[in-house]
Amino acid sequence: MENHNGDYERLGENTRCEVNGDVVPPNPRNGKRWKRIVKWILIGTLLGILGIIVLKWIGPLFMSKVTVPFIRWEMETFSPRSLAILLFASMVIFPVVLLPSTPAMWLAGMTFGYGFGFLLVMAGVAMGVTLPYFIGSLFRNKINNEYLENYPQQASILRLAGQGNWFHQFQAIALIRVSPFPYPIFNYAVVATDVDYCPYLLGSLVGIVPDVLFALYSGMLIRSLADVSQDPADPPALQMVLKVAGFCLAVAATVLIGIYTKRRLDQLREGELMQ
Repeated sequence: MENHNGDYERLGENTRCEVNGDVVPPNPRNGKRWKRIVKWILIGTLLGILGIIVLKWIGPLFMSKVTVPFIRWEMETFSPRSLAILLFASMVIFPVVLLPSTPAMWLAGMTFGYGFGFLLVMAGVAMGVTLPYFIGSLFRNKINNEYLENYPQQASILRLAGQGNWFHQFQAIALIRVSPFPYPIFNYAVVATDVDYCPYLLGSLVGIVPDVLFALYSGMLIRSLADVSQDPADPPALQMVLKVAGFCLAVAATVLIGIYTKRRLDQLREGELMQ
């Protein structure tokens, strides 16, 4: 831009514009907004390319080399009754030794589907949350001194569950189960907060339902993809697209539920602090 002396000045980010004689400073948020848009476009493009690579090459290779042989071995080695007992035992024992039960839930979905699979998983979960509760009660003072004092943020959430009446404890336990709180650790640490067993068990069973349904659906989807990879000549394209779309919706719903429960827990915690 030419100045009054005939020289030229460089227009930079701090250059001000005149509108009807008024000096209007530039808005720095515009540049940040464009940078954010470009960043998300690049991230979305990279994720899309990665998804295409997984679906085109890595997924079929994993199905043919790992999933299909495992399913064949499972069907040849175990009867449905033996597999049900094994899965139930794993869902009881894994939480005791601080291991996740999600792989057993996948297998339940792959083998038994929603009906019997759901009943089997819920029975295993009921025992899997009960044993750590009573085992942890034997080490209550140690848990309170070593865990709750070293992790104050998690401790505040746990103490929230131990306050109030029966329904308040049930509600808090259910929300904590849905939230991204470490599942195996919660089974032991909750005993240090004076939570009664009945609201703890019922709240755990209600709060774990979304995770159980998602795990069962994931197992059923894995089984369907494995069946398609064995007979790719005539794959039910529409059915598979609907299943994959349903899986994506389930992921989105799980994330939204986790965000909502986290906010709800924060509201309950703020309400307790104000009282």
